[in-house]
Amino acid sequence: MRLLVLGGTEFAGRAVVEAALGRGWEVTVLNRGRHRPPPGVRALQGDRTASDGLAALADGEWDVVVDTWSAAPRAVDDAARLLRGRAGRYVYVSTCSVYAWPAPAGYTEDAPLVEGAEPDADGTDYARDKRGAEIAVVDAFGADSSVLVRAGLILGPYENIGRLPWWLDRIARGGTVLAPGPRELPLQYIDVRDMAEWILGAAERELSGPYNMISPQGHATMGSLLEACVQVTGATAELRWTEPDVILKAGIEPWTQLPVWVPPGSDMHGALQSADVSRAVASGLVCRPVEETVADTWKWLRDIGGSAPRRPDRPSPGLDPAVEAEVLRGL
Repeated sequence: MRLLVLGGTEFAGRAVVEAALGRGWEVTVLNRGRHRPPPGVRALQGDRTASDGLAALADGEWDVVVDTWSAAPRAVDDAARLLRGRAGRYVYVSTCSVYAWPAPAGYTEDAPLVEGAEPDADGTDYARDKRGAEIAVVDAFGADSSVLVRAGLILGPYENIGRLPWWLDRIARGGTVLAPGPRELPLQYIDVRDMAEWILGAAERELSGPYNMISPQGHATMGSLLEACVQVTGATAELRWTEPDVILKAGIEPWTQLPVWVPPGSDMHGALQSADVSRAVASGLVCRPVEETVADTWKWLRDIGGSAPRRPDRPSPGLDPAVEAEVLRGL
């Protein structure tokens, strides 16, 4: 299989590239050249925000294109139109945020979508930009030759958002850790490598359409995630499980200040941790244990010196140690 990855050096794109190389695929990447791609790929350089940024793709044919772009949808529109007729399938890594907020618990791929998205927009907000890019892909390649991977929370090695790395770093420091409860709170996320393997399998089987790309409900819990962090770091950390009301009354923001966590029964939990993923599972999605995701992410962090890269267009997650200490004193 001949694969073109638009990006291919960071997080989701890199995971796709490495998985494809592992299958013996012929891989081409196009990016700005700021990060070195894995060895074994054909590397092309281009800035998709520039007028001539796709010039390196003027020639060539591929079986499948994978695109992870998350800014102005016009860049996806330009690429999809340029590659139409020279690529067999276009896989766009989108997001569950394209569903109208708040998506109800148990929502499927048929749930209402955000309104006002345009495929040739210069940029609006995250949800409409992603939805606009979806429209661009389907317009150019058709519904039968496009795949919309609506990812939820993505974790694993190479994470450049900082959610799981923050928890690992915090727990590695030891001491009493503010653990947002309940301990048995179900989580949904996708290991980036499991998503990459599903994407390649979808291309081989010529799948099409939208797929909620996240683990089944109950695949992990807040307890299994944080306890895995304690285990792999070897830290002398004590998880102090704390009721959601206590955390919220302290003014702590779910998801951002306490990454991954959202309070049960809230719109956020319904939208971010309660998707129906039966379509993805029926089409081959397999999710590795949370312990493996945590252990491999910790190993990667140590291999790169302990400091995870961060995307400049995303806020830094995590809780101020002083705020954590103040809440713990009141327990």
